[in-house]
Amino acid sequence: MNSIDKTFSGLEFAQIGWVVPDIRATVSFLSGTLGIRGFPPPEQVRAQDLNMSYYDEIVDAEWLTTQAYNGGIFIELIQPLSGRSMFHDYLERCPAGGTQHLAFRLPVSDFERITGELRTQGHSVMSEVDHPIARMAFFDTYQTMGVATEIMGITPEGWTAIEHMQQAH
Repeated sequence: MNSIDKTFSGLEFAQIGWVVPDIRATVSFLSGTLGIRGFPPPEQVRAQDLNMSYYDEIVDAEWLTTQAYNGGIFIELIQPLSGRSMFHDYLERCPAGGTQHLAFRLPVSDFERITGELRTQGHSVMSEVDHPIARMAFFDTYQTMGVATEIMGITPEGWTAIEHMQQAH
């Protein structure tokens, strides 16, 4: 096993994060046209409530979000509302919206190892969240793969929440 394989062993592809200008129109299209069901009503999120940093600063930003579980993957939709965040910046660069990040998950016990290796490789952290269900770090991998990379270290409570979301589908 080479070093990159060892570094990322245990990671599981978990989520596609789409940033969109109109979350309700996107849900309508995905549900009505493509048959992707299970999106709960969008909820408003504040970066400050999540203690979410943006380039090492907690910022006053808000967005709408919803996600559905489909085919083994979560589809997360984000509509920026106000303030500055990686989501707002993405929509500014790509006004039509699009895939902003891909998320990979693993147990929280391996979070520091994986995120440390990405930092060592020179990938900068755009945003971080320390939440009861997961620690999350969003890395700037736009030049490498065209999207940001989210690493989610799932806590025991988080694995339970994931199971509930999967069963709800």
